[in-house]
Amino acid sequence: MKTSDIRIKFLKFFESKGHTILPSSSLVPKNDQTLLFTNSGMVQFKDIFTGYEVSNYKSVVTSQRCFRAGGKHNDLDNVGYTARHHTFFEMLGNFSFGKYFKREAIHYAWELLTIIYKIPKNKLLVTVYYDDDEAYNIWNKEIGLDPDVIIRIGDNKGSKYASDNFWQMADVGPCGPCSEIFYDHGSDVYGGPPGTDDSDGDRYVEIWNLVFMQFYIDVNGEITTLSTPCIDTGMGLERIAAVLQGVNSNYDIDIFKNLIKSSASLINIDDLSNNSLKVISDHIRATAFLIVDGVLPANDGRGYVLRRIIRRALRHAYKLGENEVFLYKLIPDLIHEMGTAYPEIVSGSNLIIRILKQEEERFIETLANGMKILNSNLNNMKSGDIFSGDILFNLYDTYGFPADLTADVCREHGISVDIESFELAMSKQRDKARLSGKFKSSNALINYSGPATIFDGYKIFDLSAKVIAIYVDSKFVDSIGTKDSANIILDRTPFYAESGGQVGDKGFLISDTANFFVKNTTLFSSVFVHAGYLESGSIKVGDILRASIDIENRKNISRNHSATHIMHKALRNVLGMHAVQKGSLVDSDRIRFDFAHDSSVSIDQIKEIERISNEEILSNYLVNISNMEYNDAIKSGAIAMFSEKYDDNVRVVQIGSSLELCGGTHVNRTGDIGLFKIISESSVSSGVRRIDAVTGNNALKFIQSQYDTCLDLSASLNTSISNIVAKVTDQINCIKEREKENFFLGKRT
Repeated sequence: MKTSDIRIKFLKFFESKGHTILPSSSLVPKNDQTLLFTNSGMVQFKDIFTGYEVSNYKSVVTSQRCFRAGGKHNDLDNVGYTARHHTFFEMLGNFSFGKYFKREAIHYAWELLTIIYKIPKNKLLVTVYYDDDEAYNIWNKEIGLDPDVIIRIGDNKGSKYASDNFWQMADVGPCGPCSEIFYDHGSDVYGGPPGTDDSDGDRYVEIWNLVFMQFYIDVNGEITTLSTPCIDTGMGLERIAAVLQGVNSNYDIDIFKNLIKSSASLINIDDLSNNSLKVISDHIRATAFLIVDGVLPANDGRGYVLRRIIRRALRHAYKLGENEVFLYKLIPDLIHEMGTAYPEIVSGSNLIIRILKQEEERFIETLANGMKILNSNLNNMKSGDIFSGDILFNLYDTYGFPADLTADVCREHGISVDIESFELAMSKQRDKARLSGKFKSSNALINYSGPATIFDGYKIFDLSAKVIAIYVDSKFVDSIGTKDSANIILDRTPFYAESGGQVGDKGFLISDTANFFVKNTTLFSSVFVHAGYLESGSIKVGDILRASIDIENRKNISRNHSATHIMHKALRNVLGMHAVQKGSLVDSDRIRFDFAHDSSVSIDQIKEIERISNEEILSNYLVNISNMEYNDAIKSGAIAMFSEKYDDNVRVVQIGSSLELCGGTHVNRTGDIGLFKIISESSVSSGVRRIDAVTGNNALKFIQSQYDTCLDLSASLNTSISNIVAKVTDQINCIKEREKENFFLGKRT
């Protein structure tokens, strides 16, 4: 039975049992800061299981694409060397949200396996949690399994409920016993049944896990019964395909066999059993689906995981003698195997190929140089040796060869890596970089342990405040005099402190006898630090000052910040959902916005981004700002930056069609922005682009400046503005003709 048929039969079987077929969700979990990637079939239903969301369906069935190569669930090092480890895989699952429970789940599973898939009953055995008599009796008395093939598994992982057959979503939350179904590959394959000392062998393979979510575990480890028990099951498509296709390894099923053949043909090798071909076939699937789900190669986060698996695949190709880019050529073969089930890789094929080829071209020379140096060192080492952390660092720092790739190669040779020495060298480098930096944070030198600053500056721009502390050259002082530079801490302030890409406010701290100019406001823990100098008078700790921000400066900053939100939404509309924020700087003069994208943004795309943004500005939408619980904000659709840390209570900003978590300052209505204009677009690094833009009067000044340039050109060319391009083209053509005439004249003479 082909893998594609197995998937369809699973979905159709449960549809016949009243389940709604839902599509696979993205490999990037939606609005879930706890996960790097979707690593199981239940992820898209997590809020239903935890009670944060009510399902529109009582029972559903899915074939969920999953990824495990980062974070807690990381199978990367095993891929290619075991029969069943993958970075990318599909999880078949049926779910009940209160509609049915153990009896139905067990009967459905047995019917599908033995009647629909026609697996011989004597090839199956099951496990149950040791005190789950209900599940045991269903298997024994209703299904008719002999007690010899129903294995009770207790707390075998060191503590109460820590068991292969007790499932927990997290340390606190829904949980319950589970029943695993195993397939026996036969006595000619090494391994014992679950619960025995040699259970890690390949003879008995778990093909399906039925989770009976009936309890709730609290912070003290106490268990209570849920009012509405649920069912969550998971069966690896690749594993069940291996069983139904009569092979012991997932890499021998039809999908992988064809990808392995294609890889071998491109590299021009005959040994189809080579482990490196398994790695390549696995990684090409992961790469394609990550890219189509909006992940681009980068140096951190999800993008780094993608970059790592691409480089790992290239290294294995290099190991087989392939020194040129070739991975992108496998995409048509992957589409042939999986395009029908996942049409998104068909529609996104050009993007996948372009990004993969670019990444290959960037790394191939680094790979060749690094491997030469690495191999020269490994030639003098033997299994059990330790690879020097200093050489590891030199490979990384001098040649750009990734440390994890070095560790991967060493592992294949039975050589461990001195990670501690490497990390020490990296730490020294970071310290050196910090010391040599042009700008240093004065806040890091403040030893302050007093109360937090109360920020009142969203609506109030001028208020009375008490001086809590004064620092000069990082030392606490009681007072300052005229011309002294200092950092002042107040009990409350209207000054916004630099954070989230928005610069800090400027303004004045004033008394009847003193005037302190605040040139910047920064955040130190929960304290606002007003950095500046005293223009006149004196200030001492305990003084009451009038804190007054530069209102026009704040308005300009707020215009730019609100425009950033609008532009961010427009970018994703025009370029795709992958074009997410990677960094920003918002000050009173301009917007600098970094975002994920693999190629330059065309003139037409820039025009469309500007059109969408200005349309929202002209609509003069009211800006709505509210505070709510983080989980409620995420469920409402608000965008959160994965790299940011958020409190339980967050500030949600809705500006037109944009909805984001943000602590910055904003305009009251979108019309207050006035005008939005992009002035440049450029590359920052691999997979990251930058847009510079202006708003309000600065946008008007930019346009007027451009118009003045056009006027000067039209005067110089003695033509109208509308005819400048034609005139310049004529001049260029004329010059080219003269150059040709001079060239031939010179040849004749």
